[in-house]
Order: sequence, then C-alpha cells, then structure tokens
Amino acid sequence: MSSFPNRRAAGQALARLVLHYRNQPGLLVLGLPRGGVPVAFEVALALAAPLDVLLVRKLGYPGQPELAMGAIASGNIMIFNPAISALGDIKQSDIDAVIQHERAELQRRELAYRGTSAPLALAGAHVLLVDDGLATGATMEAAIRAVRKQAPAHIGVAVPVSSTEAAVRINALADELVALITSDDLGSVGQFFDDFGQTRDEEVRELLTRAACRR
Repeated sequence: MSSFPNRRAAGQALARLVLHYRNQPGLLVLGLPRGGVPVAFEVALALAAPLDVLLVRKLGYPGQPELAMGAIASGNIMIFNPAISALGDIKQSDIDAVIQHERAELQRRELAYRGTSAPLALAGAHVLLVDDGLATGATMEAAIRAVRKQAPAHIGVAVPVSSTEAAVRINALADELVALITSDDLGSVGQFFDDFGQTRDEEVRELLTRAACRR
C-alpha cells in the first residue's frame, strides 16, 4: 500500500502542494524530529525558507509505548488524549515516569540538534509545521500549541499522510492543513512508505546544517 519511496521523496511531493507559502513574509519551516525533518528539508528547499526543528515527544501509554496518551513540546507544553488516558486504571506514578523520561529526551535532542544556537524567532512569522505523518495528531497538537504561544501570524501544517481523525483534530487548531493522503483506515504512517526506517540524530543535524549553509 506504499505511496512514497522514502521521507525525502514524500517531502518533494508535499512541497508542490505548499508553493503558495513561498512568498509569505517571515516564512519559517519547522520539522518535527526525527522523522519529520527529512520531509521538512525538501519543503524548505522548495520554498527557499529557513529550516528549524520544533521538539515534540509522544507520551506513550504505560506498557504500550506505541499508543499515544498525549505529547509534550518545547515551551513546557503538555497535552493529553482523554480517550486514551481513560482506557485503563493508570497509576499517576506511571504517568509521571513517562513524562520524566520524555522530558529528558526532549532536552537531549535540543542540545544534540541545536547546540548553543537559539531557535528561530516565531513572533509574527508564517510558520509551516511539517511531519512525516499524523496518526492520532497528539504530537502535532502539542507542536501547534507551543508555536501559538509565540504569537506567529499564521500556522500551517503539512504532512504526506494523515488519518481522518487526526485531520479533523488538526484542522480545528491550525490555520491550514495540507495532506497528500487522508485515510479513514490508517493502521500506521509507515505503511505508506517503502522505506520508513528510523531517522538518526546524525541525519537531523546534517540536514539542519545544510539548510543553514544554504541560507
């Protein structure tokens, strides 16, 4: 059922649908690491826009880490999915342990990807958030809320594939959602890619460096 050879190819296809952003004032493309960065790199390249990352981490359900009960993002943003959180009798200590672990990983990635460099200023900017796909939409919701706190002029979201449920969720929060594929029966984002291997930290740093050198 695959539609894209890999994330970079998906980014190139997605870029053709967001060309109307090209001349927007203060345009910034923000990739959600790690998998969203190769997609975002191609979008930023096509739009001749600066590229940065927005750090977001899924909060996995205790014992079922692939199931998102919520997400956290840079700027002390935290959201929960009430439907998932109510699935069972979760101990608060288990939830706290997940949050602590993901916050530590968020800080590690912030240092690994950006070092001592400051993130791009978002106030008044046209921000385009890019990921490799939306399943529940929890991580993208956290990203939107984190960006919204910085008073941008516009928040767009662009992804190669989205579940219908996530599309409804994100459409209610962002100023625009662009998705190449919207599926009522999305088992996983990876099913739409021939190669959906894990993106490495080294690749994220390389793409950010290439984008910065190009500017």
